[in-house]
Amino acid sequence: MSESKKTSQLFTALAYLIAIVLGVCNGLWGSEGLLALADFVSSIFIRLFKFISVPIIAVSIIATLATISQSSESGKIFRHTIFYTLLTTILSASVACGLYLAFAPANVSVGEAAPVVSKMAEHSYLEYVQSIVPDNFIAPFLSANVLSVLLVSAAIGLAIAKLPRGSRSQDVLMAFFSGAQEVLFVLVRWLIQVLPVGIFGFITALVIEMKAGVAIGGLGSYFATILTANFVQMLLILPALLLLHGLNPIKVAKGMSPALVVAFFSKSSAGTLPVTMNCAENNLKIRPSVGRFVLPICTTINMNGCAAFIFVTVIYLMQNAGADITPMTLITWIGISTLAAVGNAGVPMGCFFLSASLLASMNVPILLMGVILPIFAVIDMIETVLNVWSDSVVAAVVDKDLYGQDGLN
Repeated sequence: MSESKKTSQLFTALAYLIAIVLGVCNGLWGSEGLLALADFVSSIFIRLFKFISVPIIAVSIIATLATISQSSESGKIFRHTIFYTLLTTILSASVACGLYLAFAPANVSVGEAAPVVSKMAEHSYLEYVQSIVPDNFIAPFLSANVLSVLLVSAAIGLAIAKLPRGSRSQDVLMAFFSGAQEVLFVLVRWLIQVLPVGIFGFITALVIEMKAGVAIGGLGSYFATILTANFVQMLLILPALLLLHGLNPIKVAKGMSPALVVAFFSKSSAGTLPVTMNCAENNLKIRPSVGRFVLPICTTINMNGCAAFIFVTVIYLMQNAGADITPMTLITWIGISTLAAVGNAGVPMGCFFLSASLLASMNVPILLMGVILPIFAVIDMIETVLNVWSDSVVAAVVDKDLYGQDGLN
């Protein structure tokens, strides 16, 4: 890691710490004017999250689905990769769901129940599904209907991938959505640069709520749920998948250990990719034709840790907002978490930002995100290791499925 990058990360961490301290002090001893300022700041940041949430989710999913399909050189490898990627991501969200029910994090009564979320319980499931299917192409984006946006975006991305390869229409659409994605990422980076100001507002509001008698003990169970979900996926589910394919999990982990160490400290699956590919080819003896195709795709869409984080965070904050969390709600969000994780690639602060955006788009109070943020750095390190480990497992399994693998038995 370069010296300038280390300095930048240190400065960012210091800015977050200062924002938290100032927010606590303002919430405890701030004047009426400062409290009003903090409320204004938090409202502005919630509006900014809403402003950018739907476009970035839509464009990320469209660009991801169109690009990964377009880059496929072997339909067979591609189908196996997508199957195992979706399988592991869905399993990760499902594990998070089971653990959420087991840990049952207690409520932190921050903010009033969001009317938009509360209305979910007023309609039948069939009416809810019907509302997801839009009758107008623009309506889902204007109303910030996240489920409809995900559905429309996935359809558009797959449709672009089905256009004749190299055709002018496909090239124009790919260039447009790739360019739009880059523009949105610039906006996100700007938002993140001023995020400490928003944290100041969120923490101030949270301290005021706590002074009114709010307890935050449930946050311990929330963090325990996320971390346990990551470790169960990492140490039980993925090794079981290797064993089912006749591969030795210990040997695979040992071969990939350099990449896992880099992932832990870099907190970047994409930044770890060169090390991951080198370990896969030289240590696991995975064929280059498989590793060099599967791993870049997995780095893009195979986000096991992100799916678990999005699921637990969204359900927990919806619960705190007063939403009725039914079995169908849990099943629905397993699917949404999976699809949102697929569209996470390249988004700065990926999981955290997507979770906050999804919540803001549904008018769910996101004050607790300011409390979660300081701990997210640790969660992010573990999630990145899980993501790279899952990428390695998928590559090894695909290689074994298609060609057989002698070096890991």
